[in-house]
Amino acid sequence: MEAIKRIVKVNNHSITVELPANFIADEVEVIILPSDKREYNIPQWQIDKVRERTDNYLKSPASATDIDDFLKEIENEL
Repeated sequence: MEAIKRIVKVNNHSITVELPANFIADEVEVIILPSDKREYNIPQWQIDKVRERTDNYLKSPASATDIDDFLKEIENEL
């Protein structure tokens, strides 16, 4: 299934969506939601932490924590 997501302007309670030439379908499902234009600002400390964890994983993939062990660890802390 191919999905297309677009943010389009509403003009007089109407919208127009142009489909790519390679999109072939006789019928489509349309879901209309108001656009959420909030910008998400990720704190620099969080970006740094993810990069650090990614680097550590790439250097030593075997040292990654198994998801089951991770969940047990969290349960024990509660």
